[in-house]
Amino acid sequence: MIKYIIKRLLLIIPIILGATILVFTIMYFTPGDPAEIILGTDAGRDAIMALRDKMGLNDPYIIRLGRYIVSLCHLDFGDSYMTGLPIFQELMERIPNTLKLSMISILVGVLAGVPLGVNAAVHHGRWQDFLSMIIALLGVSMPGFWLALMLVVIFSVKLNVLPPFGMGGLKYWIMPVLSNCFNGLATQARQSRSSMLDVLYSDYIVMARAKGLPEKEVIWKHALPNAMIPIITVIGGALGHALGGGLVIETVFGIPGVGYYMTTAINQRDYIVVQGCVVILGVVFSLMMLLTDLLLAAVDPRIKAQFAGKGGKHR
Repeated sequence: MIKYIIKRLLLIIPIILGATILVFTIMYFTPGDPAEIILGTDAGRDAIMALRDKMGLNDPYIIRLGRYIVSLCHLDFGDSYMTGLPIFQELMERIPNTLKLSMISILVGVLAGVPLGVNAAVHHGRWQDFLSMIIALLGVSMPGFWLALMLVVIFSVKLNVLPPFGMGGLKYWIMPVLSNCFNGLATQARQSRSSMLDVLYSDYIVMARAKGLPEKEVIWKHALPNAMIPIITVIGGALGHALGGGLVIETVFGIPGVGYYMTTAINQRDYIVVQGCVVILGVVFSLMMLLTDLLLAAVDPRIKAQFAGKGGKHR
């Protein structure tokens, strides 16, 4: 198992490196002069050229890329063009809010989506099934930012029961979490229903019912554990959606997270901040996928048997 974890950790390195090169290249060819952004359009040509030399902007692409990667290895993401503050420090202050929104959204999506899908499978072809699938269809087809705006209109503007933006107690997180988790909830419900339908007609489930076991025990003790493997696989994709969707949700609700920070940087053409945000989000997403792989390895008997077999060979 330790070798598996090390292997997955090593695979993160080329992923982060690829994301870094990609975002650096995009920002490199994006129109706009960082020196002019810092000094303003009224600055003289000589001042702009002097700042470009100081920042190393006149160096070739490959040298600038190598210098940036080396600085990242030292946790030096550079300084913001607009504020002059260290980007890594700014990211560390904001990443907890982004993780909080993403993790709560995933948790709510799983806790609500899996029972919804299981209930639909158990009542296959009945009204519970159709109602669950209507909810799932709405979830996968409704953009998160649109749902966020509708929630603001209903609960903040019309009913005035929830704050429209900002941070504070629990009530500040209700609408952002609902907006961010609805798609994941729907995806979990659909996958749970599909997996459970495959399992419920298996021979061992038919045998369990023939033995007279209570239906709840058949469903939750025997059927669901065997349906969890594809469900956990879908959770990995939901992690990425919650993280990516949270970037827009943070902007809508004014949550000071990485997404809001990156959106502001894009509007201000603060390209080095955008690069840092993409890199740190790539690291977070890779670690989330690692946790998903470890969870899958813990519940999948095939992976367990693979590790047991390798351990037996060494012995």
